[in-house]
Amino acid sequence: MDWTSLYFKTADLNVFILGTGEVATRRANKFLDHGANVKLAGDNLNDELLFKGAVLVSTDDVEELVQWADVVVIASGDRELSNHVSKLAKNKLLNRADFPDDGNIIVPTSFNIGDIEISIFTNGKSPLMARQLRKKIQSVITKEDILEIEIQDYARRLLKSKIPNQKKRRDCLYQIFNNDYIKELIDNHEITEAKKYIEDLIRGFDDT
Repeated sequence: MDWTSLYFKTADLNVFILGTGEVATRRANKFLDHGANVKLAGDNLNDELLFKGAVLVSTDDVEELVQWADVVVIASGDRELSNHVSKLAKNKLLNRADFPDDGNIIVPTSFNIGDIEISIFTNGKSPLMARQLRKKIQSVITKEDILEIEIQDYARRLLKSKIPNQKKRRDCLYQIFNNDYIKELIDNHEITEAKKYIEDLIRGFDDT
């Protein structure tokens, strides 16, 4: 497989999307929701995209738009124009919804559960199975899993302020994760009590 999964920060990036159809709209929503500046070239934009700050531009200005963009997305049914924009964007981050292998980035199926974002990529073999796998994953992640992440984040930040040694912090986190009383508090959604108990534990770790 030629693709490597990565997350990159999209806040304030300039994204040009060729197309305004269903796929282009999904791509635009994703980038807008993560803080990017988005311009789309096509026929029209729905009210949701306009409300989020998307800008409708003319396909006559594609050369200027590609120069402006950090990321170029091609999601248009116009093959000739798509190929033209693809050539213009050869030195850019390029996503081609029509021919993914002709670009250098993929926008995978993804979804959020609380603070967890999960992406699924089948290497282009089956978007249908990507959707089915999404449903399976959503069905097994529980509210308690989300609360455990909150607790681990709280413990990590507290440990960083108290214990400089990374290996010791890691060992402490495993002890917190495996602590039966903390698990009981999480199961009962008693997060404030769990955090207080963790504070007491970490004071004990700090003294050792």
